[in-house]
Amino acid sequence: MTGEQVLALLDEFAAYGLRVWVAGGWAVDAVIGRQTRPHGDLDLAVDAAQQDELLRLLNRLGFVTTVDWLPVRAELATPDGRTVDLHPVAFRPDGSGVQAGLDGTTFAYPADGLTTGSLHGRPVPCLSAVQQLRFREGYPLREVDHHDIALLREAAPRR
Repeated sequence: MTGEQVLALLDEFAAYGLRVWVAGGWAVDAVIGRQTRPHGDLDLAVDAAQQDELLRLLNRLGFVTTVDWLPVRAELATPDGRTVDLHPVAFRPDGSGVQAGLDGTTFAYPADGLTTGSLHGRPVPCLSAVQQLRFREGYPLREVDHHDIALLREAAPRR
């Protein structure tokens, strides 16, 4: 998926008042402020309360569900190869949230886990560098993960 396609989708979501945050590889690029590698899909943390509305919009835009593991995640694709991977997050009043995982696990989104980054010079909502580093723990790392982690460590605030 190209940066222009990502921005076009984010514009659609914003026009409908849908709350989404760029995650995955595009979020690394957003906190860095430039595209650092190609991306096959667009990962999104989405407000679980708006999940059905978001799915309807994606269907109207030509996306078809290819993986349905809701409430954990859903993957949708278009015939031209664009793919979106949705991760519903149930938000609490304090701004923190939780995402369901497989087999009863959960993923925490502390209030500091969301921020604004930049793609192609435009501000975009995304996961913070700290949150992205949290999500890259506890599993065998691929080459692309090592690439992303190095960039995220540079971008994360020093403690």
